[in-house]
Amino acid sequence: MAYRALSFDVAAGDADAWGDALIDAGALSVDLADPRAGAAGETPLYGEPGLPADERWPVSRLTALFPDGADPQAAMAKAGAVLGFMVPPHETYAIAEQDWVRATRAQFAPIRITARLWIVPSWCEAPDAGAINLALDPGLAFGTGAHPTTRLCLEWLARELLPGAAVLDYGCGSGILAIAASMLGAGRVVGTDVDPQAIEASRANAAANGVTPTFLLPDRIAADEPGTFDVVVANILANPLLLLAPALAARVRPGGRIVLSGILANQAAGVAAAYAPWFIIAVWKAGDDDWVALAGTRREPARAA
Repeated sequence: MAYRALSFDVAAGDADAWGDALIDAGALSVDLADPRAGAAGETPLYGEPGLPADERWPVSRLTALFPDGADPQAAMAKAGAVLGFMVPPHETYAIAEQDWVRATRAQFAPIRITARLWIVPSWCEAPDAGAINLALDPGLAFGTGAHPTTRLCLEWLARELLPGAAVLDYGCGSGILAIAASMLGAGRVVGTDVDPQAIEASRANAAANGVTPTFLLPDRIAADEPGTFDVVVANILANPLLLLAPALAARVRPGGRIVLSGILANQAAGVAAAYAPWFIIAVWKAGDDDWVALAGTRREPARAA
């Protein structure tokens, strides 16, 4: 099916009103994006817990999609009249019919993490049959190996994980880190996430790779998987990591390791300080787009005099 698109820039405070009015005027969907995306003036918004839920770019690019044969300009005029707004400068263009499944798959190719570890979509041939090839397709849960924070955690596991180690993946998403740990030779591996869909996706992805980590919602972890781990890895975001510091620290055995990502470079010092009472911790490596991973070692308990 072919489509017609309507695109224009709008002030942040008016974006939702324009979007709702265009839907009422016949738009199939409305997308909001940073008009400076990919340029020096880009303003990243990550939707971290603790930040305003309605945060918008100061100027937002709104793109409305219409069925072929519709009149986007008439829809925009109608929306403007309903809102009492002047119609801003805009453009319309055709979006040709195509195989959207094939187009989506074309965005995902095998990802080399290290020489021994690759992430390979199911429709691709493994570039190195002798490597550990983790099969993973895009799905409902975060984690395909493409994001810099996921790659940083995977690289740490590939380079630092010891055989037989017990691993907790906190905020498992698609299960990619827990699955990788299992395939890299870990022993007991547990993943947890607050999203039930993530737990189901993780179990399915693990089965597709022939490994058996345990995936549980957080309220089941204490009862079903008590005790500490040799490694805790958490690829979330900075604000949740700050709040979780005592809970995650309690899950790492003395001398064990913690790996934290979902952290921008300018947030690293604050996150490290939150974990410093329990860990010797620092930036392990910087990735693309200003993301970093922290790694630390749990301090041994103080000896009585």
